[in-house]
Amino acid sequence: MKILVVDDEKDVQSLFEQRFRREIKNLELEFAFAFSGEEALTFLHTLKHEAVLILSDINMPGMSGLELLDKIKHTDHQPPPVVMMITAYGDQENFDTAKKLGADDFLTKPVDFTLLKEKLKSLS
Repeated sequence: MKILVVDDEKDVQSLFEQRFRREIKNLELEFAFAFSGEEALTFLHTLKHEAVLILSDINMPGMSGLELLDKIKHTDHQPPPVVMMITAYGDQENFDTAKKLGADDFLTKPVDFTLLKEKLKSLS
């Protein structure tokens, strides 16, 4: 499964690579990382990355995760990727907005990697 992780915090990359070391080594999961919404869109369009899952932070400078979600869900991706939003804020307004824009699931920071792995298994 190809996964694009979008977060303005660069240490997220090493964290995901550490937590999913076995799955990456066994070629079960392939991760790509973007550190802004704009970078994620460029990555998806220019490199034609076949992400089946996008994990995006909501609160980022520049393009927010909600704006990115809106653009991803209204672009011609076939099949459309699953988008899970990640936020440090469990507020209802962000949840409702993300659901309205087409978010498939939610995770809160700090990410519970056991829960995330369960969710990933259900997608494969």
